Amino acid sequence: MNRAARAFWLSSPGQGEIRDVVLPDPAEGEVVVRSLYSGVSRGTETLVFRGGVPENQHAVMRAPFQEGDFPAPVKYGYLNVGLVEEGPDDLVGRTVFCLYPHQTRYVVPATAVTPVPDTVPAARAVLAGTVETAVNALWDARPLVGDRIAVVGGGMVGCSVAALLARFPGVRVQLVDADPARAKVAEALGVGFAQPADALGDLDLVVHASATEQGLARSLELLSPEGTVLELSWYGDRKVSLPLGEAFHSRRLVIRSSQVGTVSPARANRSYADRLALALELLADPALDALVTGESAFEELPEVMPRLASGEVPALCHRVRYGTSA
Repeated sequence: MNRAARAFWLSSPGQGEIRDVVLPDPAEGEVVVRSLYSGVSRGTETLVFRGGVPENQHAVMRAPFQEGDFPAPVKYGYLNVGLVEEGPDDLVGRTVFCLYPHQTRYVVPATAVTPVPDTVPAARAVLAGTVETAVNALWDARPLVGDRIAVVGGGMVGCSVAALLARFPGVRVQLVDADPARAKVAEALGVGFAQPADALGDLDLVVHASATEQGLARSLELLSPEGTVLELSWYGDRKVSLPLGEAFHSRRLVIRSSQVGTVSPARANRSYADRLALALELLADPALDALVTGESAFEELPEVMPRLASGEVPALCHRVRYGTSA
C-alpha cells in the first residue's frame, strides 16, 4: 500500500508550501484515508495564515491533528473528506469526514472519522465542520417558532446558520451583509437579504458572525427589548468597542458567546460525535452547495491561500480537490 503523502504547511506567516510525508503503518484500530476534498474556512484559516492567532489563544485554537505551533511552521486545517483505504472492515471503502488538515493521505484512529451518509455528496461534505458550528450555535440560541431573526455577517458560518434557520417553522430570517453579492446566496438558502442600513429591526434574536465591531453594534440596534445577540465572531487579536451606554441597559439586551470547542450546555446529553453526525445528515440539502464558492487543486494551495487571505479571491468555503492517486 502506498505510504507516501504530501501536506500543506504554513512555513511562515503569509507563506505556505507543500511537503512530502511518509505515513506510518496503521496500528490496530486505525484507518488510512485518501483525501478526496478538503475545505478552507476563509475566516479561521486565513487568520492562521496571516499569523494573527493571539499568543494567549494558541492552545485553544489548536486543530485536532495540527502539527507544529502558531504562528509557524504549522500544518493546520479541519475540513477533510476522504476514502478509507485500510482499516476495520465496516469502514474500508467508505467516504468519511475528518477534522484533518490539507494532506493527500493520512493515518488516524478509526474513532476520528465519521461516515458520510449516502445522501450527501463527498464534495458537499467538506461543509460538515462549519454546519456543526451552526448546529452548536442554534443549540445555544434556542430559537422559537415564529421568532424574528437576523444573521449579521454572510460568511461561511453566518450562511450556515441562516440555512438551518430557514427550516424552522414560522421563523422570519434575514441575512445581513455589506456585500450585495450575498443576496444570491441568501436566495439560494431560502432566506431574506438586506444590507446593514436596510435590515429589519425589532428582532428576538440576532446571530452575529461578521467579525467587525460595526456588525456587532448594528446587531444590538436591531434587537427588540430583551432580545439577544449570539456572538459567533472570532476577532483574533483585535479589540472591539461597543455602545453599551445609551439604551443597552434600559432595553435589557443580552450578548451571549458561542463557540464550537465545547458542546452547548443546552444539549449536555449530546457528544461531539452526535453533533458532527447531525451536521452531516443536514448536508443532504442541496441548497448548501451555495456555500462552496470556489475550487482549486491541492497543488495550487501555496498560490491560492495568500489570495484567499487578502480577499483577492472572495470565498465562503473554498474547496480543495485531490487527484485520484493522491
